[in-house]
Amino acid sequence: MAILSNGHQWKYSEFLDNKNYSFDKKQILNSLSKKEIDDAYSSISKWEGYAPTPLISLNKLSKELDLNKIYYKDESKRFDLKSFKALGGAYAVEKVTQGNKDITVATATAGNHGRSVAWGARRLGLKCKIFISEFVSDARGQAMADLGADVIKVKGNYEKSLIECIKQSTENNWQIVQDVAWKDYMQVPTYTMAGYTVMMKEIVDQINNEKISHIILQAGVGGMAGAMVAGIARYLDNVPVTLVVEPDSAACVLESIKTGKIEKIDIKRESLMGGMSCGEVSLVPWEILKNSVKHCISLPDDDIAKTMKLLGNSSFSDKPIIAGENSAPGVISLITSCEDENIKQKLKLDQNSNVLVIGCEGDTDKEMYQKLINQN
Repeated sequence: MAILSNGHQWKYSEFLDNKNYSFDKKQILNSLSKKEIDDAYSSISKWEGYAPTPLISLNKLSKELDLNKIYYKDESKRFDLKSFKALGGAYAVEKVTQGNKDITVATATAGNHGRSVAWGARRLGLKCKIFISEFVSDARGQAMADLGADVIKVKGNYEKSLIECIKQSTENNWQIVQDVAWKDYMQVPTYTMAGYTVMMKEIVDQINNEKISHIILQAGVGGMAGAMVAGIARYLDNVPVTLVVEPDSAACVLESIKTGKIEKIDIKRESLMGGMSCGEVSLVPWEILKNSVKHCISLPDDDIAKTMKLLGNSSFSDKPIIAGENSAPGVISLITSCEDENIKQKLKLDQNSNVLVIGCEGDTDKEMYQKLINQN
C-alpha cells in the first residue's frame, strides 16, 4: 500500500462482536419514528442556507484497501457551523420553543452541540446559556459566545458541566436542550437525533442506487450513531454491517453492549476525540444501538493527527478534505480493520464493499486543527 505502507502500524484497542445483534426495523422505528424523521427533514430542508453536504469518494484509499468504494459524508460544509451537530441542537430548539421568544435555552457541551443550540437560539431570537467544561478550548467557547450565547465554564469534565447546567436551569426555569437523555428527559434528545437523520436522507439521494454494505459510526453518548441506524431503518432497503467506533478511554457503547446493559465509564484521561469522550450512553440511542450494532471498535489517539493530515493533503481522495479530530476515527477504524485479517473477514470487507464513513466535523477549532496536522 503506497500511502499506508511506511512501517506505520495502525492501531485499535478492542474489537467486539455484539452477541445480541438483531436488526429489527420496526423496533428501531419505535424509538425514533418515521414521522419524527420525516418531520425533521421537512423542517430543516426549508431553513435559510440549507444544502446537502457533499458525499466524497475516498477513491485513493478504497484502491489501497482493495474495496469497491468508500463514501465520506463531509459535514465540514454544514451551514456555517462545520459539524453535523448543526442539524440536531438547532432543530430541538425550534421544536421545544414553538415560537415563544420568552424562553431561555440552556445546554452543556464539549463544543459542537453548543454551537448548534446557540445558532438555533440566534435564528429564533432567544437567549442562550452554554455550560462547558474546563477541557473545552477557548476557541470553541468563543465560537459559541460569537453566536450570542452566555458561555459558563465549569471546573471538571463534561459530566460536571451537565450537572451544573441542570442545576442552574432548574433554579432559573430555563429550557434545557440536551443531546443526552435521562429518566424523564427523553423528548428533546429525540428531536436532536431526528435532526441528525437528515444526513441519511441526503446520502440515499446521493448514492445513485448503490448499496451501502458497511457503515462506520462514531459514538460519544450515541446520538449520531442511533440516529443513523434509525435512518437506515427508514431509508435503506438493505441492512449494512454497522460498526461503532469510540475512544478507548471512553468506550461506553462497547462496554454496554458487552454486558447488555448501560455501563458508566470512569474517564481517566481526556481523548483528542473530545466530542466522543463521554462516560455513559444516552437512553434513547441505547434502545436503538443495543441490538442493531453488529460490531464495536475502540481506538487510541495515536493515529488521529496522521489521518487528519492525510485527508487534508489529498492522500485519500482527489481533493483535500478538512477533517476535525472527531472525523478521523471512522477512517482509522476502516484502515485498521482491513489490516487485521481476522477483523476483515468478520466484517466481510472485500472488493464488492461500499463503505460509508461520517466526516462529522471540519476545523471547528482552527488552532487545534493546524497544530495537529502540522505534527511530525
